[in-house]
Amino acid sequence: MKQALIVIDMQEVFFNSPENDLYEKERVLKNINCLIDQAHDQDVPVIFIQHTSQDPDDELFEGTPGWQLHQNLNRSESDPVIRKTSWDAFYRTDLLNYLQKNKIDRLTFAGAQTEFCLDTTIRAAYSLGLQHNRLFRHTHSTLDSSVLKAQEIIAHHESVWNHRFLTLADGDINL
Repeated sequence: MKQALIVIDMQEVFFNSPENDLYEKERVLKNINCLIDQAHDQDVPVIFIQHTSQDPDDELFEGTPGWQLHQNLNRSESDPVIRKTSWDAFYRTDLLNYLQKNKIDRLTFAGAQTEFCLDTTIRAAYSLGLQHNRLFRHTHSTLDSSVLKAQEIIAHHESVWNHRFLTLADGDINL
């Protein structure tokens, strides 16, 4: 199986505005960078997904400071960036074509937000036939909601995903 690392929506908005601070953001960033470094060392493609709002007043509108991919990601100039306008990274993007063209059939997911773009993309990947995927603990995050704390949202989604939509890897982060 040929794999790729999919890094979803690790954008400045989650690091530069206190109301949007991701839960354990520094730990998650460190772990994602560990995955990125391993992928680069092993010639595994790293694909960055960048949410792009169509609303000029939105903080994720193209070109705004919050829209930029986080400056401390260990991104290489050769890593593709795929822009999306919905929670699903496959919806009206070239992601599936890229994966098929490069014969990639195993994905490792990381990024934000757990219950929105990550969840939707993980489930879409499974429905599209990409069914040998994984996620490492502490490589994704979200914000507190009006109903649940971020850590509860994360635990719930990991429980739902594990052995259904992907395999949840616990322990050392080894791509």
